Amino acid sequence: MTLTETAPTPAPDPQATASIKVFGVGNAGLNVIEPLIRAALPGMDFIAVNPDPYSLTRSSAPQKLQLDTALLRGLGTGGDPERGHALAEEHADELKALCEGASTVFVVAGLGGGAGTGISPVLARVAKQAGALVLGFVVTPFRCERDRRASLAAQGLDELKAAADGVICLPNESIFKLIDPNTSLIDTFRLTNELLADGILGVWRLLTHGGLIEIHFEDLRTLIQDKHSESAFAVADAMGATRSREVAEKLLAHPMLENGQALEQADAVLISILGGPDLTMAEVNRVMEQIGGHCEQAQVIMGAAIDEAFRDRLSVTLIAARRKAEPQRMRQTDAAAEDLDAQLLDSTSNLRQPSKFVPPPPSVPPDQIRQFIEAQRPGASALQTKLPRLRQGQLPLQIVSKDRFEKTEPTIHKGEDLDVPTYIRRGIALN
Repeated sequence: MTLTETAPTPAPDPQATASIKVFGVGNAGLNVIEPLIRAALPGMDFIAVNPDPYSLTRSSAPQKLQLDTALLRGLGTGGDPERGHALAEEHADELKALCEGASTVFVVAGLGGGAGTGISPVLARVAKQAGALVLGFVVTPFRCERDRRASLAAQGLDELKAAADGVICLPNESIFKLIDPNTSLIDTFRLTNELLADGILGVWRLLTHGGLIEIHFEDLRTLIQDKHSESAFAVADAMGATRSREVAEKLLAHPMLENGQALEQADAVLISILGGPDLTMAEVNRVMEQIGGHCEQAQVIMGAAIDEAFRDRLSVTLIAARRKAEPQRMRQTDAAAEDLDAQLLDSTSNLRQPSKFVPPPPSVPPDQIRQFIEAQRPGASALQTKLPRLRQGQLPLQIVSKDRFEKTEPTIHKGEDLDVPTYIRRGIALN
């Protein structure tokens, strides 16, 4: 179910104490929160943040903040995240003041441009400084928007993940799994906005509706706080006698869960089931079995709530906190470094190993060794004269005839026959 459908919005639990502030950042963020504003969700305050004054005039958010300087003169960031970052830093005190009193802050933006990419990390940081749990809800560009926007979006996503407690990211490219080739451009972007808005609606239900099987605000905080990870998220609704089976199938086919891969990679999964008074224990068990089979290694937090408006209907909200990839990469890097150190140590220890082609040193008789030692001592000149003098003798070499070269003219150079070996011509004795 999307917010554009006519299904009734469940009433929040009057005992709920969570205060949620939703910031729509940039043009994409304002478009996402617009249907949520029209739904008039109790306990949720909406704030529009943008350097562009024209988009703010079209927004129905009750609170608006234009980030501008005399340098920009209302012309916006020009697609430059550095400008957006500088604007947010200049207005950091105003942003922090808007976050005061909120238990949870949602930062909703599109990444790849100047406003959403540059402002969102700063807003997430000051919201945490104000004491709020900070969740980012963002979309990334289509592949056809080319490399520059994709690169800016990836950088902005990393910065937002480092600042927020958790980030829910919807790649626009995944929408192709849900549309046909005839879907218009307007309908495609509307669908991405609705998917992200459904995610925000699901968390609002989780935080504001008490249940028979309770999920407290602290459960959500424990799940994602300070993980700085990218969380997977999905919401699915179903009606009728087969609603429990259908809702599980919709969740597993949801583009944000990547055909179930996000569940397999998660170390913690939160599942919130919302139904009417006719919700049965068998239906709850069936949903948990179908989903739990894909996240057997994860810690699972489950809750169930009853609302009269959901009679004959079932809604399931799922948040999966992915395992951190960075520590694993660091462990792999450390292991590689240890292997390299071991190789270097082995190589240095082998530097002076004798070659297998070098013959062993000749053996010297013990009495000759003593004579050499005595000769090295002071005053050993007299001993040195007594040492036997080595003499070089003549090797008994056999003269070999020239055989078939007997009649060949000799090679004469400067009066010497070069066919005669040099040691014979020069009278060098070989020993």
